[in-house]
Amino acid sequence: MEAHSILSKRGFEVRSFGTGSHVKLPGPAPDKPNVYDFKTTYEQMYNDLVRKDKELYTQNGILHMLDRNKRIKSKPERFQQCKDKFDLVITCEERVYDQVLEDLNSREQETMQPVHVINVDIQDNHEEATLGAFLICELCQCIQHTDDMENEIDELLQEFEDKSNRPFLHTVCFY
Repeated sequence: MEAHSILSKRGFEVRSFGTGSHVKLPGPAPDKPNVYDFKTTYEQMYNDLVRKDKELYTQNGILHMLDRNKRIKSKPERFQQCKDKFDLVITCEERVYDQVLEDLNSREQETMQPVHVINVDIQDNHEEATLGAFLICELCQCIQHTDDMENEIDELLQEFEDKSNRPFLHTVCFY
């Protein structure tokens, strides 16, 4: 959602999604996450965590994250339930990238519209999310200014890999 926020502020049309069966937020222990369904609003999650342990969830940044999220949109959305068409999908974790590819490849191929799916791994913490969001924004700005995305994207991604010292995954799907 950090990338969503930054891209929106820079004028990009952005949607953000989860791909799991539920929304999982860190809990009091690694094996005790807080689990919500996709119908739960960010406001409801926020209030639930304040009720459970305001100090813990303030200290670990979850309340701050939910506060930001609820200013962007009311609740999380699940990618597999969205039937809109996209030109570009960016994921921040290889597991999510795989889930997006699996979903896109299982859809009815009606129009054979291409969608570029790019993954850049970003650690799930506030600092990395912010740095990753700016990297994704810069990548999107470069893609936006290409004359021929289809022929230039591989070279562009290679430049970003070299510059950021992070591997990028890239696949084109048709749906």
